[in-house]
This record gives sequence, C-alpha cells and structure tokens, in this order.
Amino acid sequence: MIPKKQKSSRNVPRLRVLFGDAIAMGPGKADLLTAIMETGSISAAARKMGMSYRRAWLLVETMNRCFRAPLVETALGGKGGGGAVVTAMGLDVLERYRTMERHAAEAVASEMADLAKLLARCPPDNPH
Repeated sequence: MIPKKQKSSRNVPRLRVLFGDAIAMGPGKADLLTAIMETGSISAAARKMGMSYRRAWLLVETMNRCFRAPLVETALGGKGGGGAVVTAMGLDVLERYRTMERHAAEAVASEMADLAKLLARCPPDNPH
C-alpha cells in the first residue's frame, strides 16, 4: 500500500533524490506517479496536476532513465486508446519515497517548528 502524500504545509522539508545531475525522485515526480495510478494516463495525470503533457512526459522519461527498470510503462494510442501504468518498480519506489518523506519530516519537526517562528508572516511575492 502506498502511503498518502503528507498534508501540504509551508513548513515541511522537500526531499529530492539526486542521481548525477538528474532529480530521480522528488515531490512532483511522486505526485505525478500517484496521478498516473489514479488516471491511467500521462496526459490525464498532467491535466489533473495543471502541467503540460510535455512536462509530464519529460518527468516520466527522467524517472525511467534513472532507475534500473521503468517506473511507468505506456501503451500507444489506437482503437482501444493509449494509457500508462505505474510498474511494480514504480510502486516500490513511490512507497519508499513516501516513507522517506515521512521520516525526514519527523526527524526535523522540532527544528522546523523553531525555524517557522522566525519566518515572515507572508512569503515574498518574488522568491528570487
């Protein structure tokens, strides 16, 4: 069973797994895998997340290149239509990533609470 994404909060660590120069797994990629599982399609998952199909496809390609086996497999369109499925490897990676997110948040909860007290009331309009 895949653990649910942590509730969104502005004071949570954002975990990224780097592989060379690529982000093999991160919050957005984990959310994309979840959306593909829910919709059975990269394009539908992209729409659900408010991103372009091209962006979603590039994220899937990066994930598939970074791991020893594909995390997402696709079927070409046609009479029955195309689609996408998160593979057993994808499910395993997603479950491990969600567990790592939870452990990271738990490990720094006290420090994050202290740091949150030092933040301004509202984030700046331009984060750069």
